[in-house]
Amino acid sequence: MGHARPFDFEAAYDPAPGIERLLTGTPPVLSLAALDAGVETFDGVDLGLVRAKSVALGTLFRRLVEQECDGLGLRLVSPVDPERCGSRVCYAHPEGYAIIQALIARGVIGDFRAPDVARFGFAPLYVRHVDVFDAVAALREILTTRAWDQPRFRTRALVT
Repeated sequence: MGHARPFDFEAAYDPAPGIERLLTGTPPVLSLAALDAGVETFDGVDLGLVRAKSVALGTLFRRLVEQECDGLGLRLVSPVDPERCGSRVCYAHPEGYAIIQALIARGVIGDFRAPDVARFGFAPLYVRHVDVFDAVAALREILTTRAWDQPRFRTRALVT
């Protein structure tokens, strides 16, 4: 935190100008207490089942994007092997940033990595299979109608 470009993942620290340089990475105690209570909710959850659902969600997403968004400019850039991509599926598109912003406006939360990568994560404890279908439907609609091509979706923020 406090880095001029926190999502460039540079090895060297380059402080942000002004007051942003004073951002810290230590969460407040009350936030940690709430986190602790949230984590307790998942005590006893079988991690093998969690991972299996994660793989199923990512596989479903890739299959649906291939089926529904073929020819719309997306290029898979994450590994197909679930053991190598974790719970993320990534596509490159020249308008990746604007596409992610248009998805966020529709309640589909992804993120962006320069220069052109749209990243989609699948948290298996609360993301449902129907959420994957809904996300791909929104993605297809945004791509086919060029809904991303609006100034509000092209304005770059520090984070997506």
